[in-house]
Amino acid sequence: MEEKVYKIAIVDDELEILSLLDRYLSKKDKYTVSTFSNPKVALDSCIRDDYDLILLDIMMPQLSGVEFLEQIKEKKAKQKVCMMTAYSTLDKVLKSHKEGAENYIMKPFSSLQALDEKIESILNK
Repeated sequence: MEEKVYKIAIVDDELEILSLLDRYLSKKDKYTVSTFSNPKVALDSCIRDDYDLILLDIMMPQLSGVEFLEQIKEKKAKQKVCMMTAYSTLDKVLKSHKEGAENYIMKPFSSLQALDEKIESILNK
């Protein structure tokens, strides 16, 4: 039996983060990865296409992660989203959770293995 391949969108204005996550997750046979540095372009893609998970930065210009989350959940209520932040402002994390984010990840990542385990746990909910 073939293992499911999960489709993941990564939305972050930091190109280094996008590159790191793309390289790490794409090496694994269980993920196909799309990266977006522009949250408005990402939102259009995430509404149009089906992703198993969106990894979403909270702090971005043009459209905040919380605003993105609100809009994607309006269109796709069951969409799984995991927020990423280097700024653990409790109000933004709580608002993200209230808006339907599955979880959040602190940047810089403690380890890519821990990140992978968090992704797995969200996908297998």
